[in-house]
Amino acid sequence: MDNNTVATVATATEQILECPLDPVLQEDMELLASNCADLLKKFQNKTVFVSGATGLLGSQLVKALLCGNRVLGTNCKVLALVRSRQKAERVFGKLTEREDLALVMGDIMSPIRFDGPVDYIVHGASATSSRYFVSNPVETILTAVNGTVHMLEFAKAKQAEGFLYLSSLEVYGTPEADAGKIAESYSGYIDPLQVRSSYSEGKRMVECLCASYASEYKVPVKIARLSQTFGAGVEYEDGRVFAEFARCALEKKNIVLHTKGQTVRSYCYTKDAVAAMLLILASGESGAAYNVTNMDTKISIADMAQLVCDTFPQAGIQVTFDMPDDVASFGYNPEMVIALDSSRLMALGWKPTVDLKEMFIRLAESMKICREMK
Repeated sequence: MDNNTVATVATATEQILECPLDPVLQEDMELLASNCADLLKKFQNKTVFVSGATGLLGSQLVKALLCGNRVLGTNCKVLALVRSRQKAERVFGKLTEREDLALVMGDIMSPIRFDGPVDYIVHGASATSSRYFVSNPVETILTAVNGTVHMLEFAKAKQAEGFLYLSSLEVYGTPEADAGKIAESYSGYIDPLQVRSSYSEGKRMVECLCASYASEYKVPVKIARLSQTFGAGVEYEDGRVFAEFARCALEKKNIVLHTKGQTVRSYCYTKDAVAAMLLILASGESGAAYNVTNMDTKISIADMAQLVCDTFPQAGIQVTFDMPDDVASFGYNPEMVIALDSSRLMALGWKPTVDLKEMFIRLAESMKICREMK
């Protein structure tokens, strides 16, 4: 290891659970290890490097691999690229004492430096806030493009067996009204002169960059196009709509919508998304993209808000509307119908396991635990 790596203390792997403070998330990790044992064994004795490792999906991917080590004895070494050691220690807790996890201090905006071997790479570091896309569109684009160049160059230098880029349903822009289920071959409309497009256009450019590295340099890049994903492990203060809805139920406050709530999307539970990410990394086709969504969760924002009210009747809340004059300042996309088709991913053997109602039940229980710990 080089000087940028935080040394780990050799501690018996089986003595430290992955999510001891959140039993809902711990159950998710152990279910994943049990149900995806054959998949996790594909990473046996391998080294997996993860950027964006303290984010929602990055951290759960790390914990899933570590849970596989503890439960299945897969002996996978996980390298977590992090900018803040303090945040990493908050996210991973005593896991930083396990010998199968190492924190690599660094930033994707600089060349990635690590001297040891790396077999697989998952690139999940990205801007994630809609408000940030609007207030910092230049930084959003540069982080996407320049950061991914550094990660791809790192993969090329390490001759990685697999590279997974975490993309987004936003690459499809605004689909036509009659588009139906969106397959990976579809391309919608994005207005490049709208600063909110900085995220969507950045993701599109990076996908092309990934495909180009796969073609020109034979870097085995696979792409996961994630629908909006949530579940256990979401922080209580998270600003995204699903967290806001769950927080309203926990605090017994009405859900206030600032649009008509007519946008229709499909969603995915975090554990199911992590399983999909591992499957695409291990078995996906180089240069190909895969939609990651539970097709049975297609719903409008307004109907989802009502579902939350109905799922938690003890909260006694209802949906209300408050339309601001300047909706654009919230960073919302135009209202649309965008339901992804995950058939290509399911052909690899993946299937979702958690429906939308259960997603909110587990999200709320996990967020409640998070709140009580503070």
